[in-house]
Amino acid sequence: MSYWTIWLIIVILLAVIEACTVNLVSIWFVGSGIISLFVSLFNDSFFLQFGIFVGCGILFLILTKPALDKMIKEKNEKTNLERIIGMNGVVTQEIKKNEVGEVKVDGKLWSAIASKKITEGTLVVVKSIESVKLVVEKVEEEKEQEPKEKKPAPKKKTTTSTKKKTSSKKSTTKTTTTKKKTTTKKGEE
Repeated sequence: MSYWTIWLIIVILLAVIEACTVNLVSIWFVGSGIISLFVSLFNDSFFLQFGIFVGCGILFLILTKPALDKMIKEKNEKTNLERIIGMNGVVTQEIKKNEVGEVKVDGKLWSAIASKKITEGTLVVVKSIESVKLVVEKVEEEKEQEPKEKKPAPKKKTTTSTKKKTSSKKSTTKTTTTKKKTTTKKGEE
């Protein structure tokens, strides 16, 4: 058996492996095997052919893999589940510590778990996905905004102050007048 048939078999096997995996495992060595096949037609040294096979395979790998990986990652679109990680949602069924509840994220209802109890109507953020359940946490900003929203805005009060000095000059009387209420405070200067 001549060397060119050995290289032809190697190229075919590597091509089949690459076709089965589609993960760019052996494509570089398919190219270097083709080069070694052509070298075997003109040179009978198997060590030279094998050196070209390995050297060209590694060179192709170093030169093309980063560019191919970048192209593949750009084409890779997030699935429905991956897309919702980091999105906010609202709890529609109370989530107890490490028990399944329900949240609405992106207009869809999902089973969800959390490390702490989260009541219905609370705003949450999706942290990760375990099996078919979302792992959520309470949104921290919601805790700070919630009390502000429940308290009514303070009404503006008009105040007028007058100070009267007494003969001793040590005490003053301060009168504050508002639309609804009048208070008088006494104090020392």
